[in-house]
Amino acid sequence: MRKIAFLASHNGSGMRYLLEARARHEIDFDPVLVVSNNPGSPALAHAQERDIRTMVINEKRCGGSAEADRALCEALRQVGAECVVLSGYMKRIGPTTLSAYRNRILNIHPSLLPKFGGPGMYGMRVHEAVIESGESVTGATVHLVDDEYDHGPVLAQIEVPVLPGDTPERLRARVLEVEGPLYLQVLQKIQRGEIDLDAFGAAATV
Repeated sequence: MRKIAFLASHNGSGMRYLLEARARHEIDFDPVLVVSNNPGSPALAHAQERDIRTMVINEKRCGGSAEADRALCEALRQVGAECVVLSGYMKRIGPTTLSAYRNRILNIHPSLLPKFGGPGMYGMRVHEAVIESGESVTGATVHLVDDEYDHGPVLAQIEVPVLPGDTPERLRARVLEVEGPLYLQVLQKIQRGEIDLDAFGAAATV
């Protein structure tokens, strides 16, 4: 699985880590496309600086959610994407794209799912909820994307301790440190055949 497309709404920290790992020859893949719903996304500028094709696809530009979904699916098909990696992508993936890339879309979430996932659980809200709950351990989860937020099959998790006196900002920083390496490990295992995405059902023909 060499051809990878990225979806990012803002900074795209996971994407950046994977591109840096590629530059260090820790993984070999072809970054075929970076898509954002946000035309001001720093992830787009980062990709453009590296001569990676970029696109802005959102409901406003496309004329509705169904149209944006079809546009995204077509863009992925045109570049031959074999895997789609979400990196802080804040939009729900539509049914057309989900069907065409079933069990080929990966996301990373900053908690140990199923805890602290679902609608409204993103960014700093997750870490605030973890601290408010009194949890002693949190972490990050890489999972396959389905039609529910933070719900698809879990591929890997890593734990991060919640320390006494932690603030959401401090906790977020420590979780962020492990997200990139976890994403990299999962993609390496997929390429080595240690994680078989076909075991979850292959993607439809695109």
